Amino acid sequence: MAKQRALWVLGTMSGTSLDGVDAAMLRTDGHDILEFGPDAYRPYSPGEQSTIRRAFGQWPGDPQVAAAAEVVETAHAEILARFSGAEMIGFHGQTLAHDPAHGRTHQAGNGALLAQALDLPVVWDFRSTDVQMGGQGAPLAPFFHFACAKWIKATEPLAILNLGGVGNITWIDPSQPSPEAPGALLAFDTGPANAPINDLMQVRLGLTQDAGGALAASGRVDEKLVQAFLTQAYFHKIPPKSLDRNDFQPFFKKTHRLSNADAAATLTAIAAAAVAKAAEHFPQPITRLLVAGGGRHNAAMMAQLSQRMNCIVEPIETAGLNGDMLEAQAFAYLAARVAFGLPTSCPSTTGVAAAVGGGQISRP
Repeated sequence: MAKQRALWVLGTMSGTSLDGVDAAMLRTDGHDILEFGPDAYRPYSPGEQSTIRRAFGQWPGDPQVAAAAEVVETAHAEILARFSGAEMIGFHGQTLAHDPAHGRTHQAGNGALLAQALDLPVVWDFRSTDVQMGGQGAPLAPFFHFACAKWIKATEPLAILNLGGVGNITWIDPSQPSPEAPGALLAFDTGPANAPINDLMQVRLGLTQDAGGALAASGRVDEKLVQAFLTQAYFHKIPPKSLDRNDFQPFFKKTHRLSNADAAATLTAIAAAAVAKAAEHFPQPITRLLVAGGGRHNAAMMAQLSQRMNCIVEPIETAGLNGDMLEAQAFAYLAARVAFGLPTSCPSTTGVAAAVGGGQISRP
């Protein structure tokens, strides 16, 4: 397909952590990243967080959804109005419910309202088409990860790891011509990442996280527990595959007998070992693992990854990319692809039956 003229697109992301809205601009022709633009962050207030949280698990028309959608739309309109020069907006919305097994997913927020408020075309509802065609509807960032690999001029296979509550990874062969080309990408959830560590800190110490991995660094890893964890069925499934935040809760009860420091060290090692196990599914070995998401700030996690992976492990910033804005930039990139009629997911990223373009466009 002939390349389109480049657009300045403004993308947004509001994750299930409910910390706030990330927004970032990107210039792209739907194939290549041509330029990164400004970015901004708008936190949710405690009241806004509560309103959205009350709607978790609900579907369109359920009692709490309208109030949550209003918060999401208002917050996005506020942050997006700070930018100038955008020709289009990629609006992910706020995921309230996700049930790919039954062909449905729900992101709160009406892109048509934002299009009117901001007087710009808005691409939104990125996940529904993939789910309706039998895909997981996630992850959607891999096509952008492929463009990032091209932008940093990678020549050998590499992987981008996102360490949020759950870990997910994209294996990339940058020699391929496009993200949907056979053999270009493989993406899937690796296993637990920050969630069990955060839960441990909350329950035992009343803290939200093991800041910098300090507690884990002071503890001793129970390697028998780590190896026992890797025998679970999920790690033998062929990807693409995905997880829920709480899928391994029964196993984590085994860490209750450990001290705070040893439990933190062991949960951190489990997250890293799951990534190393994931690498067994890669079509070719990698020479470089770039880490995004909150887990890259955990020094103990990064040390465990370096110890267990057979490649260079480094924060994604070392490649000149922004680990905090990567997902907002991804939805800017995907919006351009939707506008140009290009696919946004494929069998090796979401398990969808064929390469498919998601998203709908609302014009002012």
